Amino acid sequence: MENTEFKELKKQLLSTKKNGYDRPLDQAAMEAYCDGYKAFLDAGKTERLCAAEVIRLAEERGYRPYTRGMALSAGDKVYLSNRGKAVLLACIGERSLAEGAQIAAAHIDSPRLDLKPNPLYEDAELAYFKTHYYGGIRKYQWVTIPLELHGVVALRDGTAVQVNIGGDSGDPRLVITDLLPHLGAEQAKKPLATAIPAETLNLLLGSRPIGGEEDSGRVKLAVMKLLNGKYGITEDDFASAELEAVPAVNACDIGLDRSMIGAYGHDDRVCAYAALRALLDLERTPARTAVCVLADKEEIGSDGVTGMQSAAFDTFMEDLCGAQGVPVRACFEKSFCLSADVTAAYDPDYADVYEKRNAAYLNYGVGLCKYTGARGKSGASDADAETVAYVRQVFDSAGVAWQIAELGKVDAGGGGTVAMYMANRNITTLDAGVPVLSMHAPFETVAKLDCWETYRGMKALYESEK
Repeated sequence: MENTEFKELKKQLLSTKKNGYDRPLDQAAMEAYCDGYKAFLDAGKTERLCAAEVIRLAEERGYRPYTRGMALSAGDKVYLSNRGKAVLLACIGERSLAEGAQIAAAHIDSPRLDLKPNPLYEDAELAYFKTHYYGGIRKYQWVTIPLELHGVVALRDGTAVQVNIGGDSGDPRLVITDLLPHLGAEQAKKPLATAIPAETLNLLLGSRPIGGEEDSGRVKLAVMKLLNGKYGITEDDFASAELEAVPAVNACDIGLDRSMIGAYGHDDRVCAYAALRALLDLERTPARTAVCVLADKEEIGSDGVTGMQSAAFDTFMEDLCGAQGVPVRACFEKSFCLSADVTAAYDPDYADVYEKRNAAYLNYGVGLCKYTGARGKSGASDADAETVAYVRQVFDSAGVAWQIAELGKVDAGGGGTVAMYMANRNITTLDAGVPVLSMHAPFETVAKLDCWETYRGMKALYESEK
């Protein structure tokens, strides 16, 4: 076989995935999109703040709150806030919902530290908040970094007080202390998972006492006095509070070439923003109704009234279908959903937990995952071949850069998404999202190109007529 013939045969038969920078790329549009994404991250560091920012952006583009029973026509744009912590949006399509909907489902909660119900205490004349971590964190990553506190305190009369400590310029920050190396010999012998016990993840609040020398609890009282002065709350009000400590850091460019973005909360707000922006940027009424689901509670199993297992999504879709006289089950069986969640990016510093042939790489585009789960695909929605082929066709037709991957080596661990909860509703589903370095850390890293291609993929999905 001649060399030319060999090369042609190789081109025809073997996979030749390209780095996204070796493909046609509108870098100016990519940078503009990523600037918007960074602003979105800074505005939405908790699921409540994120939901509020989603609604603000949606209303700017003509979306209006959905009210049960309202008449809907092709091109109408509606959204529903689920208790201020999750958002469902829809752009009504030209075709009947009997032909299904095009759905992108992401989540807007991220790993963090929640305050315990009785958080405030004093020890050695220092005041602290006790925390209970939320989601899969590596506890050692959360010590000695600046933190800020956001959330609500619901008073006995039903008034909700918004709390923001550390989020504004000039605000004080909070921190969790760690041992100095001079006294950390025994700690250093422990595995990473146990070196920092969860009960030591306590937020340092203050050290300045009030009252007289003979009084006790002077620093705790001083802190409570400050909180009462600013928010009008008492210690008993923590029982009905939802306060979350998150990294006090804004999104920024990473690398001398500025090709990456570092931030807290890429998992999964990077996919949530892509799904949202793609919906908001539709230039015309889609053929099939386009639905964007931004759920809460994914990091702890998607349970609860704002999680993907809640009936909130079913009720929203049933209401939309009811306006057209379509049974929701008939809509679901014809619908398609991209479970828009991040995947692990190959990290050469930790190559032993990846299988290189089936890993996702930075700058190779949106990562498709036929299945997630752990080990023997436990807890996964294993998409069928036809589903993967459909997404390939949609993405290739739109020139979207994509790759297909697994989370890591089979026995190295695993993870889950909302895919199985959509599939359990009889909705054809496939996972797709941005590869992330340092996933679940207080500061994660993604490639701008992958963010951009994920947005383009979501938009291609909404615009698909099949």
